[in-house]
Parts: sequence; C-alpha cells; structure tokens
Amino acid sequence: MKRLSGITELNLLVNGERRAVAARPSDTLLRVLREELGLTGAKAGCENGDCGACTVLLDGLPVKSCLLLAVEAEGHRITTAEGLKDTPVQKAFLEFNGFQCGYCTSGFLLNAHSLIAARPEANNETDRERL
Repeated sequence: MKRLSGITELNLLVNGERRAVAARPSDTLLRVLREELGLTGAKAGCENGDCGACTVLLDGLPVKSCLLLAVEAEGHRITTAEGLKDTPVQKAFLEFNGFQCGYCTSGFLLNAHSLIAARPEANNETDRERL
C-alpha cells in the first residue's frame, strides 16, 4: 500500500491525457479536477454525493467526484464533461435543450453517456430510472 503524507505528485489519466498534479492525500478528485487541472465541468453542489453535479466517469462508470479521493483515482481512466466533446449525447442535449439551469447538466451528460455505452438497448423507462 502506498503511504501518503503532505503534498504528493499524482499521475492521473484525464480525458485521455496523462496529467501530473500535486495534491494532498485528503484532496477529493473534484477539488483536484477543478482547482489543479482547471476542468470545471464537474460542479461542487451538495458535496455529500446526493446531487450528482460532480459526476465524472471512472473507467466508464459514473462516480461522485466529491466523495472520491484523488489518490484513489490514480491508475484509472477519468472522463469529465470536457472529455465528452462532440459525442452524440452532448449533441443531443444541445439539439433538444436537454438542460435546466445548467448546474447539474454535466452530471446528466456523463450518466447518459455511461448508460448508452453500457446498455445501448435501454428504453425510456430504464433511462429515467438510471438518471
């Protein structure tokens, strides 16, 4: 097991790019993405995992980045809303105005993208339940 204290350099794979960041062992992935890497698609909403505004994909599965330590994300593929550039789901959200105030849109985009990738045959009922 890796022992961490103070500031530690992490190598994260974010949106297909290797990114080196300096972080404390207690830093959440949300904080590192926003403050160290400037990726502000994931939002700090409730910061206790209820709202989903901070959702990112970890190895293709949605996770709440406010509940995950950045050190736990090392060695995994992280996808943020910025990494969904020009995907069909992003284009569909734009075409059909699939957002409300916009604050939680990135969480909906990432959950929808993950759902489509995992279960392309899903129907409206399945989609509603998952979202």
